[in-house]
Parts: sequence; structure tokens; C-alpha cells
Amino acid sequence: MKILITGGAGFIGSNFVHYMRKKHPSYDLLNVDALTYAGNLTNLDGIEPSEGGGSYRFVRGDIRDRAAMEPLFQAGVDAVINFAAESHVDRSIAQPDIFVTTNVVGAHTLLDLARTYGVRKFIQISTDEVYGTLGDSGLFAESTPLAPNSPYSASKAAADLLVRAYHETYGMDVNITRCSNNYGPYQFPEKLIPLMISRALQDLPLPLYGDGLNVRDWLYVEDHCSAVDLVLHRGVAGEVYNIGGRNERTNAQVVATILEALGKPASLIAHVPDRLGHDRRYAIDADKIRAELGWKPEFPYERGIQATIEWYVGNAEWMNRITTGVYRSMNDAAAADNKELDES
Repeated sequence: MKILITGGAGFIGSNFVHYMRKKHPSYDLLNVDALTYAGNLTNLDGIEPSEGGGSYRFVRGDIRDRAAMEPLFQAGVDAVINFAAESHVDRSIAQPDIFVTTNVVGAHTLLDLARTYGVRKFIQISTDEVYGTLGDSGLFAESTPLAPNSPYSASKAAADLLVRAYHETYGMDVNITRCSNNYGPYQFPEKLIPLMISRALQDLPLPLYGDGLNVRDWLYVEDHCSAVDLVLHRGVAGEVYNIGGRNERTNAQVVATILEALGKPASLIAHVPDRLGHDRRYAIDADKIRAELGWKPEFPYERGIQATIEWYVGNAEWMNRITTGVYRSMNDAAAADNKELDES
């Protein structure tokens, strides 16, 4: 199988590349990423052509650019898995136009190319945020109406509807996965867990929105990858699959766990004004993917969060390259090397 993975230099995408290389060493993996601020090619260190025969290739490209994407489809692709997205809610509030073009126009470009060139499977990686917010009880099911509350989640919901339309109109074999909050290695340090770990290690204030009681359902990234792998191979055409860890924690609880693990005082917590339109609670009902595809998470929260903290502590240089901006020049150099290899 030849798989086109978009956004494969980002957090979840790079973890998926690592997962697929280990799980399916005979597969050919084509990784496309625009290398925006959140893309980091060092996330992919160690990914080489497999002993199982599978190739690996990286291409720097923007999914919104049809002319750049089309040659990749012309060369033949069996499946597309679209991880590429702008995903930070705060950035979407400040610059919503970037989210609309990348998350909606980009997804449509990929969909239309997949239809044109007969790609057998298209998977759209979405988010539980398209459902909006929950009260103190209840879970998001696949049948929950879409009610996005931020420009980010609205752009993801729009892409989901396009994916659905391409199935209904053209008969494409598509799936949409909607995951809860991921955490684990290689996450860009604008997100809650790596940000708090980084600042705690430096004894800097930890900015916590509002009262810190917003609830998220935390999912270790490798569990997410295993779910997407199952959807790729066994997902029923046109179906949506929720992926959640059933690990509900308030932001304050997550921060407290990090401080305790690092031996840092709670006095580092600094409450800051709440985010605009901040959803209060997310929680996923993942019974469908468990029952129909046999998926189950392998990492309980206590194990996953400890492994995550240990990874960031042990990879201080990775974090330092991001905070200093050095990773951007490293991306440029590595991407140029890849281009020269392709042309030769």
C-alpha cells in the first residue's frame, strides 16, 4: 500500500509516520508537509526506507496548492490520510483566515485530487471540538450535531461536511475520525501539556486560563495512531469514528500532575483571563470504534502522562531548538536536501 500522509512533520502526523513504519514495514509512505511554524523535520529522525521493503519520502508542499499536489497523485496513491491543519484555537481567534484556507480549501484540494485519480481511501482527521461544548454530563457521539464555537473548530467542521459530501455525491470511500485532546512526544509547545512542562522546568509562571476547571478527554497519541490504522484497513465507507481515551481531567488537574512529577511548587500556577469562547467540557463516546473495529486504548492516563513528562525532560534539546527558533533553519536545510535527492 502507498499512503499519502499530509501534515506528517507535525505532532500527530509524525507520530503516525513512526507508528506505520513499525506496524507496516512494507508500506510506502509519502509524507507531505508545508513546514509552517508547527512542522518539525527532526520529529522524523530515524525514519528511513524499511527493512520490510517499504519506501519513505518527504515532500515539502502546501495542500492548498493543487499544482504542487497533483504530481503526487498522478504517481499513484492508494490512500490519503489528512492530518494537515492549523489547530491552535488562540491563533484561530487572532487569524481566522489562515484556518479557513488551510483547513477547508486544503482539504477540498486533496479530496478533489483523490476523486480525480481514483484514490481508494480518504481519511479526514478531525476533532471533537466540532461538536461544541458539553455540560457536566453526557458524551459526544458520532450522531451529535455539529456546533463549533471557534474559528478553528468551525473550519474543521466545514472540512468534515465536504468529506461527507464527496462520499454522498461521488461515492468516494471516505472516513472521518474525531479525536479528543492528544498528548505525547513531539507536541509543539504552544499546547497545554508541553507548554506547562517547559515552563515548569524553567521555574517560570504557568499560565492557566480562567479557573482551570475546563475539562478535556485526554488521549495518548500512540492510541490515536492505532485507531487511525484500524480505520484505514477496516473502516466502513462514509462512516465517522470518534476516538477518545475516557480520561477526563480538568486543566488544573493536568497542571498539578506535571508539577508533582517535576517536584515543582503549585505557586508557579498563574491564572490568566479566560480564552474567548472557551468550551467548558469535551468528552468522547468511542463505543462505535471499539465495537465495530475492535479498537481499545493501551495507555491509561497515568501511564501516558508520565511517559510524556519523561520524554520532554529527556529531550530538552528538541524543546530548546523550538524555543530558540533554530528548528526553522534546520527544516529549510533538510527540505533542501530532500529536494536535491528527488531531482537526482
